[in-house]
Amino acid sequence: MSEHRRKPPQPQGGGRAAARRGQSASSGRRAAPRGTNGSLSDTYGAGGDDSPYEGRAATRRSAQRSTGTGGSRRRAAEPAGRGPGRGRGRPAPPGKKRFIDYPRAGKYGAMRWVPSWRQVTALFIGFFGCLVAAAGIGYAVVAVPNPAEAATAQNNVYYWSDGTQMVATGGEVNRQIIAYEKIPKAMRYAVMSAENKTFETDSGVDPMGIARAVVNMAKGGQTQGGSTITQQYVKNAMLDDQSQTLSRKVKELFISVKVGASVEKEDIMRGYLNTAYFGRGAYGLQAAARTYFGQDAEKLNPSQCAFLAAILKGATYYDPAGATSIDPSATPEANTKRATDRWRWILDEMVKDKRLSPGTRAKYEDFPQIERPRSNAQLSGQIGYLVDTAKGYILNNTDITPKQLEQGGYEIHTTFDKNKVKELEAAVKKVRKEHIKPKLRPETDTHVQFGGASVNPKSGAIEAIYGGEDATKHFTNNADVTGAQVGSTFKPFVLAAAMTWGKRNPELDEEQAQDERTIVSPKSLYSGKNNLKIEDYDGTVWTNEEGKEWLQANDGDESYGSPPKYQIDLREAMRVSANSAFVQLGMDVGLNRVKEAAIEAGLKKDSLTGTSFPSFSIGISDPSAIRMAGSYATFAASGKQNDPFSVSKVEYEGLTKFDHEEIASPKEAFTADVADNVTDVLKTVVDKGTGTSAQLTGREVAGKTGTTDGNKSAWFVGYTPQLSTAISMYRMDDDESNKNRTFLEMYGTGGQETIHGASFPAEIWHDYMEDALKNVPPKAFPEPQPIGVIVNDDPDPTPTPSAEESPEESPEPSPSPSESEPPIPSPTPSDKPCKNPFDPTCQDTGGTDTGGTDTGGTDGGVTPTPTEPVDDTRGNQNGGLFGGPAG
Repeated sequence: MSEHRRKPPQPQGGGRAAARRGQSASSGRRAAPRGTNGSLSDTYGAGGDDSPYEGRAATRRSAQRSTGTGGSRRRAAEPAGRGPGRGRGRPAPPGKKRFIDYPRAGKYGAMRWVPSWRQVTALFIGFFGCLVAAAGIGYAVVAVPNPAEAATAQNNVYYWSDGTQMVATGGEVNRQIIAYEKIPKAMRYAVMSAENKTFETDSGVDPMGIARAVVNMAKGGQTQGGSTITQQYVKNAMLDDQSQTLSRKVKELFISVKVGASVEKEDIMRGYLNTAYFGRGAYGLQAAARTYFGQDAEKLNPSQCAFLAAILKGATYYDPAGATSIDPSATPEANTKRATDRWRWILDEMVKDKRLSPGTRAKYEDFPQIERPRSNAQLSGQIGYLVDTAKGYILNNTDITPKQLEQGGYEIHTTFDKNKVKELEAAVKKVRKEHIKPKLRPETDTHVQFGGASVNPKSGAIEAIYGGEDATKHFTNNADVTGAQVGSTFKPFVLAAAMTWGKRNPELDEEQAQDERTIVSPKSLYSGKNNLKIEDYDGTVWTNEEGKEWLQANDGDESYGSPPKYQIDLREAMRVSANSAFVQLGMDVGLNRVKEAAIEAGLKKDSLTGTSFPSFSIGISDPSAIRMAGSYATFAASGKQNDPFSVSKVEYEGLTKFDHEEIASPKEAFTADVADNVTDVLKTVVDKGTGTSAQLTGREVAGKTGTTDGNKSAWFVGYTPQLSTAISMYRMDDDESNKNRTFLEMYGTGGQETIHGASFPAEIWHDYMEDALKNVPPKAFPEPQPIGVIVNDDPDPTPTPSAEESPEESPEPSPSPSESEPPIPSPTPSDKPCKNPFDPTCQDTGGTDTGGTDTGGTDGGVTPTPTEPVDDTRGNQNGGLFGGPAG
């Protein structure tokens, strides 16, 4: 073919392909992109290549080279004639501009989501503007508090278990607003030195303090109070909103800012000191001055002002009278020390701040004399103790704060049975009237105290307590923390441990012996010998820190059983309360297991002391009467343990704030076999042992007597299937300003040579229980199933007690330990003629009850307790329902 007849190359976008596209368009069909139909025109480059017949591959490579990206076939072959922006992956054509260019146009990948500096600036300015606007609105709407409207309160209404009203109290407002001129300069300076040194110059707000509070709340921690006097004043005045929330903190901040900007410093100080709570129901400085010092505020001296400034830190922990119902660590002794330290520090700070001269400071070296709390007539008799117990339970088991409870408005439904409370008080009064005569026997019958508590075994409800003669005269609740050691009433926990975990194998090392044990039967034989050498489980003789052998004495220096082994079974040992048998049993089982059994039964860990010494097994600890009644209730309930409680429900403005049923969680402390066998052994104590004076008409009773060293405390704890009751008796000066209160001996008290658990405590228990259960049908205890192995079995056991003394001479007694040493038990004479029907020597047991210890004694009068530290910390000296406050 000649050159001139060759068909010239078609321009790009023309030719048959174009014609087809045109046809497709005209027919309504979409034209296919170039490079997809295989036409010859697809082989031409965009610029009219000199080699038009190289094919599609060459065209594709050419397109890739021109873009430098190796794009897709469709993208490389996109016809130029389709117009800009029509191909894929190209920027969008300019159009209507967006108000907020985000994601950002013209950017690709992650950069589309990165805001520009203009956007960041605009966002910051907008956010700051919103904050300013919100702050302005908040500032405008909040009002400056009025001191005259603060410190309002309502009564709390307490109800008996039957729903009838017990007392309405707690809402009294003891407050009187005074002028700024009547506030002593020393008081203003003391508060500033203690709380806010820059008060006179600051803006009234501490931003860092608020930030800390917000961060703390965000972390779920406790909220913090205001850092400046202004903020604290605002916080005190916001009684309409006591919720610890972020919104409240924000509101408090706005009010503080407004107060700081619009109120004079003198008015802020006056408002703060007129609304602050100083404890004992006293709101404001004038009420506090009258409450603590019996005089008007304007007459306070710098020392008294420093004390009142110290108590603003928190009356619970700085009132020398104590507040153990709120916190067991808030004892009179601990509070007095805290208050003294802070009082002294405030006076020194006033000198550093040049607000008090050194010469004036030197006049006040002695802590000011504080008046005792005034009595509320509504809380006289037992009512005050009941309210105190219920308040302690609420504060330790609900979200209600002490301040909220003080403001009142709550309906508190207690577990206390009105009749049982009256009957328990009547039983104590009867013994006092007939036997305790301080005018006749001032040396022996003064400072006698009784305590008592009754717990329902099925639920744990505290149905009655006896706290003392009168809550407005005797301020210690004797049903709760007293420090009176429980003596031999602790022995059932040793028996329960032996039947639960068993005796360790002496042939194994200590670690193996913990795992390989022999469950102990109540028929197991142990020595009832007086001055018995106590051995560890592996046979090594226990010695004290001086290397002297530990010899355990029995009450009255009695030995039980026949020589040479003096063996008696554990039932008999419990019946006659033989110390030696239970001390050795505790060593065989392991004192750690004895401790665990006591805690499982319901005693608080921090009420247990001396848990590494043999005497731990015979009651050197000091749980409360409430806890002892509760722990014996565990045996009465066949091993089911319920924590004692005194409040069943709390309501506020018609809403339930607390319901005990929602938190009730009974647990199996012991198997039924263990608990029922303990009960069966304790029945023997009442049937024909040291506790016969507690027998009830037509009812089965299980219980145990307890007496401590030096005859300084005596107990009887017993139960029927329906009710468990603990009664304690001791002598202790109840002058709570005495920092060195000690237990006094009871030799000769009530006209008796010695006081035992079988005497007045058992008499009170008997009289009360007869009345408390008079309308309750008798119920029998479950029949115990055989348990364990008879350990120490002997071909010729002698279970019958004997009063023979050991023919062996015991080593010479070691010197008594110092007063700082742990207390330990010693014997008390009991081989006396029968003069009183409740004298334990009148029983046919061949001996008397004995038990734990008290200060200054020796272990059985033979070997002193080691002075090395015990393995438990007792920071609170408690034993109350919750580690202190009873509940």
